[in-house]
Amino acid sequence: MNQIPDRITSALKKMQKGEITEYRVYMNIAKHIKDPGNKEILIKIANQEKAHYDIWTKHLGAPATPNRARVGWYTFLARTLGYTFALKMMEKGEGRAKVSYGEIAEFIPDAARVAQEEDAHENDLINMLDEERLNYVGSMVLGLNDALVELTGALAGLTLALASQPKLISLSGLVTGIAASFSMAASEYLSAKADNHPNALKSALYTGIAYICTVAVLITPYLLLDPFIALAVMLGSAVAIIFAFNFYISVAKDYNFKQRFFQMAAISLGVAAFSFFIGYLVKTILGIDA
Repeated sequence: MNQIPDRITSALKKMQKGEITEYRVYMNIAKHIKDPGNKEILIKIANQEKAHYDIWTKHLGAPATPNRARVGWYTFLARTLGYTFALKMMEKGEGRAKVSYGEIAEFIPDAARVAQEEDAHENDLINMLDEERLNYVGSMVLGLNDALVELTGALAGLTLALASQPKLISLSGLVTGIAASFSMAASEYLSAKADNHPNALKSALYTGIAYICTVAVLITPYLLLDPFIALAVMLGSAVAIIFAFNFYISVAKDYNFKQRFFQMAAISLGVAAFSFFIGYLVKTILGIDA
C-alpha cells in the first residue's frame, strides 16, 4: 500500500475524531429514547461510527478523544428540540467530510465501505420521524401562522390609532390574542375530530400553545417600550419567530427553508403594513383618536 500523504493523514485525524464524537452522541441520545425501534436504529448507527473510528485508528496508530463540547451540544439539542432535529443537524455537518473519501480510498480500501454506510445514515434517520412534536407540525404551523398574521396586523393598526395609550394597545392585543388562541384551538379540535384524528385534543393543544406563546412574544415590547419603538421590535420579533420555526422545520422535515420563510414573512409583514394603513384611516379620516 502506498505511503499516506500528510494531507490525507490530517483529514483522517479529523474524521477519526468526528466518528468517536458522533458515536458518543448517538449512544447518549439512544439512552433517552423509549421507542425500541428508534433505539435499535440509533445503536446500530452508533456501532457503525465506532467501527469507522476503529478503521481510522488502525491506520493512524493512535486513538482520539471525542469532542466533549460537541457531544454535549447535540445531546442538549436532542433533549430540548428533539432527536430528529439534533441528529439531522449533526449529519449535515458530517456530510462536509465526505469530499475526501474518494481520495482516501486510494490508500485505504475500507474508506469506500465507510462512505456507503455514512450515506445510509440519513435514510435511516428519515425513517425515524415519528416524534410526537413532528407529527403535530401542521397544528403548530396553524397556531403560529395565525397568531403572527392576526397579532402583527392588530398591533400595527392599534399602534397608530392608540399611540398615546401604550397600555391600551397591549391590553387590547392581549385580550384579542388570548381569545383567538382558544378559538383556534377549538377549531383545530373540531377539525381533527371531523377527520377522525386519533389525538384531536393533542392537536388542539399544540395549536393553542403555539398561538399563545407567539402572542406573549409580540405583546411584551408594548409593556416596556414607546409604542412606535415597540412596533419595530414586535415586527422584528415576528420575523425572528418565522426564521427560527422555519429553520427548525426545514432541518427536521427536509422542507425548503427559503420558500417557507419568505412566504410567511411576506404575509405577516404585508398584513401589518395594511393594518397600519387602516389605523391611519381610523385616526385621520374618521377622527377617532384615543
